Amino acid sequence: MKNFAKTVAAAALVSTTALTGVAFAQENPMVGGAEMFADRNIVENAVNSADHTTLVAAVQAAGLVETLSGEGPFTVFAPTNDAFAALPEGTVETLLMPENKDQLVKILTCHVVAADAMSDAIRGMIDDDGGAHPVPTVGGCELTATYSGDAIMIEDEQGNVANVTIADVDQSNGVIHVIDRVLLPAM
Repeated sequence: MKNFAKTVAAAALVSTTALTGVAFAQENPMVGGAEMFADRNIVENAVNSADHTTLVAAVQAAGLVETLSGEGPFTVFAPTNDAFAALPEGTVETLLMPENKDQLVKILTCHVVAADAMSDAIRGMIDDDGGAHPVPTVGGCELTATYSGDAIMIEDEQGNVANVTIADVDQSNGVIHVIDRVLLPAM
């Protein structure tokens, strides 16, 4: 379970970008100025993205690199550097301290789902559930997925809503959906 949680957190951190709007999967999409390759895993792609530096640092501090480099499949809702910067001042620095590793792992793994869910599948689940789909995460959080037009939104356990800014970034061990907000577990 520790490795699975580590994998989930790493995946969440790896997929980060500051772009707005919704972009759909294409061959080798660009994220954070770097080409993303479907034959590379979540971590291998994330380390090349300028918009993922905070996520990558968090995944490393949480000890989740090996997990998120594993077989998967994982769906990672990956917050951008700007999403981390929007947290209260000092939050990221505090979470990266070794004594706060358990809390960091919890937050990161609440961005990871043990499935390979592309945006069309997510929309289908939302439709099947009458407009809002519960999304259980590897970290034990339950997110809620909704959409409006082409835009998918993910609500955390505190009622914060993240927008998917780049959907369907295919990876060898799953998929990344870049989001504009850090998802937080219930306190």
